[in-house]
Amino acid sequence: AGAPTDEVIAENGDGSADGSHQANKEHTELKDKDSKPGSLPNQQASAPPREEHKANQEAWGRLRDGKGVEPEDLKKAHQLAPPAFVRPKREVNDDQPVDVPLGQREQPVNDEMCEVCEVWTADDLFPCRTCTRVFHDGCLQEMGYLSTDALQEMRETAHTTTGWSCYYCDNVNLLLTEEEMYSLMETFKQCKIIPESCLVSDELLQYRHFVTKQLFERDLTDEEEEEVLAQFAALDPDKKGQIEWSDFLYHESLSVLQKFRTENSLVRILTAKERDRARAVFQSIDQDKDGIITVGEARKAQTSWFHKINKESQSCSVSISHVGPISESSPASSSSERSRDKALENDNRPITWDNFLRESAIYILAARPNSSAMHIRLPL
Repeated sequence: AGAPTDEVIAENGDGSADGSHQANKEHTELKDKDSKPGSLPNQQASAPPREEHKANQEAWGRLRDGKGVEPEDLKKAHQLAPPAFVRPKREVNDDQPVDVPLGQREQPVNDEMCEVCEVWTADDLFPCRTCTRVFHDGCLQEMGYLSTDALQEMRETAHTTTGWSCYYCDNVNLLLTEEEMYSLMETFKQCKIIPESCLVSDELLQYRHFVTKQLFERDLTDEEEEEVLAQFAALDPDKKGQIEWSDFLYHESLSVLQKFRTENSLVRILTAKERDRARAVFQSIDQDKDGIITVGEARKAQTSWFHKINKESQSCSVSISHVGPISESSPASSSSERSRDKALENDNRPITWDNFLRESAIYILAARPNSSAMHIRLPL
């Protein structure tokens, strides 16, 4: 007697649920139909402005997601899917000291398979100088991440001591967390900086005036304006009269890192290859092997991170520790900075390996991009 009752209840329950669901569905459809005619004029009216700002919105989206400039080649049907970039998160122990022994080289081994297609082809793979990833030149070309000129440069430098940074490591903007990136984008928007656009010297000066006013509630001094123009020259090594968007973005990203991160946090970002290269530089300076060099010697080493080897002199026998500091006659060196350079080069205060690595971390990160522009000015 109980079973039929249960079945009836179940059927009634299901039936009423189905009926209710059907009624809601029909009600929603009617509501949608009613709302569509009324909303159509508004949609048509707002179409032109939306279309007008579509390019800017897409540029902001690429900036937020760390994808850089969207290459036209990616529209091909057979294109390899570009990787999804995930911004890092700060760890709890991020600011704690890191033990990086001087006498123990890490010598990381490069990956065996191409990062893109996951195929091993021995000598046809090109390694990144910063991380352990390796790539096929054809895969990079098909992904559209490297222009023809950049691809040629990669082929010429990847197997030399100058090296080549892959698209992960080259883009130092990807080191920023979501919060840091939001802060940077807000500053760009307030200064009316348009992503993916080049900057002339007046625009950089205007941007620096705004940031200084925002942070310190004052205008730039004459000396600070001179520094900005020297900075412009450093970011425009080819003297085109404008700064490339990527160079400006990388410089500002490094400024955010310097502002919001401690030196210990920056050391944690360094890869095993970068730590090994820092060891080699320190040991080449520390001739008596006592683990101590001078502040002046550290200054020269930090400056050398920015210099890329000329194509004519590229050789496996060239070491980054043999590259000298900025020339005094360089257009990227202002008079005030040259005087500071002189004073620092003659500074004989001792500095240990641990302090050297912490102070050098931001310069090592600034040397990651393949661009010949100097993304951090010295002294900071």
